[in-house]
Amino acid sequence: MSTTRHTPEALTAAIRGAGLRLTRPRLAVLSAVDAHPHAVTETLLTSVRDELSDVSRQAVYDVLHALTDVGLVRRIQPAGHAARYETRIGDNHHHVVCRECGDVRDVDCAVGAAPCLEAAQTHGFTIDEAEVVYWGRCPDCAARTA
Repeated sequence: MSTTRHTPEALTAAIRGAGLRLTRPRLAVLSAVDAHPHAVTETLLTSVRDELSDVSRQAVYDVLHALTDVGLVRRIQPAGHAARYETRIGDNHHHVVCRECGDVRDVDCAVGAAPCLEAAQTHGFTIDEAEVVYWGRCPDCAARTA
């Protein structure tokens, strides 16, 4: 998965390719995450209910958990904020978060091929991911306070 929106066929293939049974809620949730990067669960629930009006809140949580477990969705949770979900996976990108409105955007790895995976001290860990969050104010919030 990447930052570009995927076709329903690609999302269907991704679900099946991950070894999950294709269900309407799974496809609707994955489509919602794909359409709304960095969305909180409430936003995803609203989007899914536009397509499947009778889907329960618990079903959406369960599907998000399943999609995260198989690696189709990435869950991020900036400090002090609700969990958010995205389909951009497997590229070790980072995020910038607005301190005022909570807007979250993707930031590509700063230099070269995942340089932040080379920690000065590993303490014996095999490092496979680095999570960097940049904090600041988005242009809209900065303009309002200027």
